[in-house]
Amino acid sequence: MPDPAPQPNFSSVLNEDQLTLRDWVHDFAADVVRPAAAEWDEREETPWPIIQRAADIGLYSLDFVVTAALDPTGLSLAIASEELFWGDAGIGLSIFGSTLAAAGIIANGTPAQQATWLPECYGTPTDIRLGAFCVSEADAGSDVSSLHTRAVYDQATDEWVLSGTKTWITNGGIADLHVVIASVDPALGSRGQASFIIPRGTKGLAQGRKFAKMGIRASHTAEVILTDCRVPGHCLLGGKDRLDERLARARSGQRSATQSAMATFESSRPYVAAQAVGLARAAYEYALDYTTKRIQFGRPIIENQAIAFTLADMATSIDAARLLVYRAANMAATHQPFLHGEGSMSKLYSGETALNVTSQAVQLLGGAGYVRDHPVERFARDAHIYTIFEGTSEIQRLIIARETLRQLG
Repeated sequence: MPDPAPQPNFSSVLNEDQLTLRDWVHDFAADVVRPAAAEWDEREETPWPIIQRAADIGLYSLDFVVTAALDPTGLSLAIASEELFWGDAGIGLSIFGSTLAAAGIIANGTPAQQATWLPECYGTPTDIRLGAFCVSEADAGSDVSSLHTRAVYDQATDEWVLSGTKTWITNGGIADLHVVIASVDPALGSRGQASFIIPRGTKGLAQGRKFAKMGIRASHTAEVILTDCRVPGHCLLGGKDRLDERLARARSGQRSATQSAMATFESSRPYVAAQAVGLARAAYEYALDYTTKRIQFGRPIIENQAIAFTLADMATSIDAARLLVYRAANMAATHQPFLHGEGSMSKLYSGETALNVTSQAVQLLGGAGYVRDHPVERFARDAHIYTIFEGTSEIQRLIIARETLRQLG
């Protein structure tokens, strides 16, 4: 098997700016997010007061996301994600959920479209906005090539008409701006798809069912229903000329650029993986503290080898996951291709680590871990989503296997 691509100047040692960022986000997570986590989990509502406080300090803002994204090492956004989701995954998604819509605009939009629409994903501290990225459908979750949502161009009015139902959408229906992936040529599968901007209030855009979820309950998840929803031609991300050229290449059998949904997922996977690392770390730290203080048979239970070894495995998995995240984030920032599925590796391992570590934390607390007196039961509920959304663990394995076979020729 060929050696992995070299990582020029890559280091997992954080510089002074990154350490300052880490401490700033951690303090917000510890002082603001954690104390509110149980309440908003029970309420299953968008935590607007917490988003407001994040906006007040600049954490919820386009400026923060752009500044973090411009870190040449690629690590800043991963660091911030880990710390915020250490505080709480549900609230973290409410704060960072708009970033996926922003990523879709960055991945597919022209510079002019980015300048116009990116600020609408966040707004200002006095006028907070939300973004939503709409891909999944009831019959097209992992298989994004099978989207039924259609976009038809009306040449007479220079408008696109979208119809279909998106499901499991973060901020769906309540967002001020929806980035919607739709099929313009179903015969081409994923190569016949495009991204569209649909502002809130557009006729034909409506929220459907809001989902009651197992975890991440402080994050709003709902259906988005499009019924003959008309948007101007300039709401097609990338523009019609670029779309027509891409479709022509696809129809002639030529290789076309990465399709809209995958371009967004590829750029966001390391940062979703970082969220899972933060959640796993929260569970590990709580279990470590509990087992140090819990006395059974006259001594702390951490002195039992079985307990200590479990904690050792948890700590090792978390550190390994973080290193995979940092590598993938650095590769993305330095424009290195994921020749071996490095982005998917980070998402797969971090998601599985979050699931395993939170489950072990519940086990280490015993009966106490199963009741809501302790947060580990919430951690365990939240962790499941990291093996499901933005590509299930099975899909990540498929991508890694495919890239491995490709390297073998």
